[in-house]
Amino acid sequence: MTAPPATPRLTFREMTADDLEDMAALLGDPDVMRYYPRPKGRDEALGWIHWNQGLYRQEGFGLWVLTLRATGEFVGDCGLTPQNVEGTVDIEVGYRVRAHLQGRGYASEAAAACRDHARDALGVQRLIAIIHPANVPSQRVAEKIGLRHERDALVKTGPVRVYAAALGR
Repeated sequence: MTAPPATPRLTFREMTADDLEDMAALLGDPDVMRYYPRPKGRDEALGWIHWNQGLYRQEGFGLWVLTLRATGEFVGDCGLTPQNVEGTVDIEVGYRVRAHLQGRGYASEAAAACRDHARDALGVQRLIAIIHPANVPSQRVAEKIGLRHERDALVKTGPVRVYAAALGR
C-alpha cells in the first residue's frame, strides 16, 4: 500500500500512534468538526487512527496524514474510505484541515491528489464525497476536483449531499 505522491506543497503518509496528539487536536477542534455530530475525544482519535490502520491493511488505502513539504507541519488528514450510502458502497474522498490553515487550497490540492491516486493506482471507477448540506467550503472542494452534486441522502448522522464523479480512464 502506498499513499498518493507528494503534491507541490503537501506530503501524505500513513497514520501511526505517534500522530495521536495531532489527530486528537484536529478531530477535537469544534471549528474543524462543526459539520460532524460533535468533536471527538482523545480515545476516539486513537480509534480513528486504528480504523485507518485497518483500512490500510484491508483495502490498501485510508485517510493519510497531510504535512507541509517545506516544514513537515501537520496540516490534517485526507484520503479514501469505503462508505455505504443507502445500501451502495462507494469510495469516498475525505479531507480535514486544521482551522488556522483552512482557506489556503490545501484541501483541494490533497483531494485532487487522492482522486488521481484512486483512479491511477487503485483503479477506482467512481468517487464520492459525502458532505453536510451546510458545509459550503467542502462542497466547493468537491466541485474543484470534478465531483458534482448527485443527490441528497440520509445517513446515520442525518441528511447529506452526495457529490460524485466517474473516474474511468
